[in-house]
Parts: sequence; C-alpha cells; structure tokens
Amino acid sequence: MPISSPLTLVVNCGSSSLKFALFDPAEPAALISGLAECLDAPDARIRFDADGERITTQLDGGGHRQALDALLAFVGARGLLERIAAVGHRVVHGGERFTRSVEITPEVLQDIEACSALAPLHNPANLIGIRAAIAALPQARQVAVFDTAFHQTMPREAYLYALPQQYRRELGVRRYGFHGTSHRYVAGRAIEQLELDPQDNGLVILHLGNGASATAIRNGVSVDTSMGLTPVEGLVMGTRSGDVDAGALLYIARRAGLDLDGVDALVNKKSGLLGLSELSNDCRTLEAAAAEGHEGAQAALEVFTYRIAKTVGALATALPRLDAVVFTGGIGENSATVRAAVLKRLAIFGLDVDEERNRVTRGGATGVVSRSHKPSALVVPTDEEGTIARDTAAIAFGGAAASSEMEAA
Repeated sequence: MPISSPLTLVVNCGSSSLKFALFDPAEPAALISGLAECLDAPDARIRFDADGERITTQLDGGGHRQALDALLAFVGARGLLERIAAVGHRVVHGGERFTRSVEITPEVLQDIEACSALAPLHNPANLIGIRAAIAALPQARQVAVFDTAFHQTMPREAYLYALPQQYRRELGVRRYGFHGTSHRYVAGRAIEQLELDPQDNGLVILHLGNGASATAIRNGVSVDTSMGLTPVEGLVMGTRSGDVDAGALLYIARRAGLDLDGVDALVNKKSGLLGLSELSNDCRTLEAAAAEGHEGAQAALEVFTYRIAKTVGALATALPRLDAVVFTGGIGENSATVRAAVLKRLAIFGLDVDEERNRVTRGGATGVVSRSHKPSALVVPTDEEGTIARDTAAIAFGGAAASSEMEAA
C-alpha cells in the first residue's frame, strides 16, 4: 500500500461528546483515536490517543465544531490531513428510510433531519458533526452509517406495537432497534470464531454497557431486538429504565406532578442501575459495593442480570435453535460477574459457565466462557468505529452506490 493511501475518519457525535478514530486501510488499528467530552460546558476537553501516547487538551467551553477543529489541527500537525478522503458518521436513527450505509447528499441530510423527532437527543448531534465535517473537509466524501439499519430485516410480528396503526403510518411509531453496527460486527465474528454454518445458525448477541440491548440473529440477519422506537425499551441500562409498565409511568406522573419532560428525564436519566441502586450507574462501582454488602447495588445487579437472561429466553423463540449467547460492550467484554450471573440463569438452555475462562476473558480478549458447546457462551469485543470505517471505505473507495441506495423496509 503506498504511503499516500487515502485515510478514513470516523466521527461519532453524542449530545455533548464526539468520539473519533482515523484509519489507514494498510494498518490493523486506528492511527489516531480519542474522545471530546463535556462539550459546550466550562470543562470541555478532548483526548487524543496516538503513537502510544495520550494527550488531553482543554476546549474552553467549546462545542462540536471546536472539537472537530482541534481534531483536524492534531491530524494536520502529523501531516495526515490532506490524506483524509472519506468521513464516516454514526447516525443513531434512520427510521424506515435507511436500510444500509449511504453517501451523504443534501437529500440524505434532509431525511436524517426528518428522523430527528424519533431521536431528539441523538440525530441533531449527529447532524452537527456531519455539517462541521462537510465545512472543514469539503474534499472528502461523507458517509452515514445508521444504528437502526441492521434491524430493518425484522418481520412485522417483531417490529409492530399493539397500538392503533394510524400512529405508525402518520408518526412512524414502531420498533426500530439500535446498536446495529455492533450487533452486525459481533455476529459475523462469532460465526467465524465458532465455525458455524453462515447459512444455518442462531445467535443472541448481548451488547452490554451504559446502553444495553440484545438481538436475535438468524444466519447473520436481525430478526428481533430488545430496543424499540427509542433506546429506552428493553434491558435495564445505566440510567435508562428499560421495560416499564406504561401505566406505572402514568401513575407516577399524576401523583408526582411530572410533565412529559419530567417523565422523559425519569426514564432516560434517573432510572436503570442508578435508580435501582441509588448509588451509581457504573457497573464497576456497583460490583465493588455489592461485594461489601450494599443492598441497593446487590438489587441493581440482580435485576440487571435477571432481565438479560429473561430477554435471551424470549429472543430465542425467534430462532430455529440457540447456537450461542455472545457478550460484547464495556460490561459484556469485561464483567465476569455479570456474565456468570446471566449464564447461571440460562442453565435451562444447557449453558454452563467455565469459571476460569470467564474470569480471565476481559480487556479486549475473545473467547468461549462456557463448558457447554451447543449452545456456547462467547465474548467478542465490538468494533463499531472499525465497522463504520469499513462501510465508509466501501462506499467512498469501492464504487458503491451512494444516496440512491436507500429503500423502505
């Protein structure tokens, strides 16, 4: 590969953060990666990981554009700026319009904006990153990679809500699912690792982190998932409630005098592991506190792992058989405690945790953590940035069709 090979920049904008990575197709790992956080706040800062070093710079209250400017200055100082030929953007919600990654055009931008009502905390931030990258890197091709696209293969029995269907037709209210880039990548790696028949397999992937979701995957295709219209549905998460009786929310709202914004804050920011434990949304903190007898932490971990196992059982009904349960995400990749608790609850499927393998599989390791083989339990580190980079390079450098490659589910 010549030294002037084109580079791909991956940009993942959150509401107050910007995660990034710069890839050379000739190299196995990112050349530069990092995170800008606390954007638009006094302690806004950006961290760069490059050449084995970590460098943190203050942004003095700057926002996404200032973070991107700092990133491009860092890249430029290393003589790499002119080599950026493509930028891949994570976009959380593509609605029913986008079923795959696409090159960004003015029409695509309009469609992403139209989906913002379905993800008001995410899509607007994604659009900020896209517009800033277009302005700063006009020579680069821009590509959108959607969290929801992988799940557009779900059959209607999986994605329909039992609500009046006028709301689906008029407002797009249905189940979409998220973490699709992660689930897609991990499923492919699991099929390879376990030497399964690509045309005949059944997996449940557990992406466990501050946001958590589970997906049933049949022959590499999503057939059901735990998240719904928004990322609130499904598993217990760091601060999100997961599944809750809608009647309970109405009851709380009426008795506590909450308006719709109050209910939104309740289920998104005050619930989950934080609400259950009344201590923290960080699983590491909770594991340490639970070991010391903290009742709230113990209860939070019990509910968290029980709901995961219960969801695996439900999703297995969408599969011809269960070949493997696969753990990924920050908690899934690193918490032996959570994995063991989940697998012990799944003994009915024949799963049997291997305590020693489970204990040592962490920190980026891939490996089987069960004694059972059919089904088995596997840990696979996710690679969302790498997957976005590969999708982007395929479109930008591989002659893939661009904005026309959109179709309704």
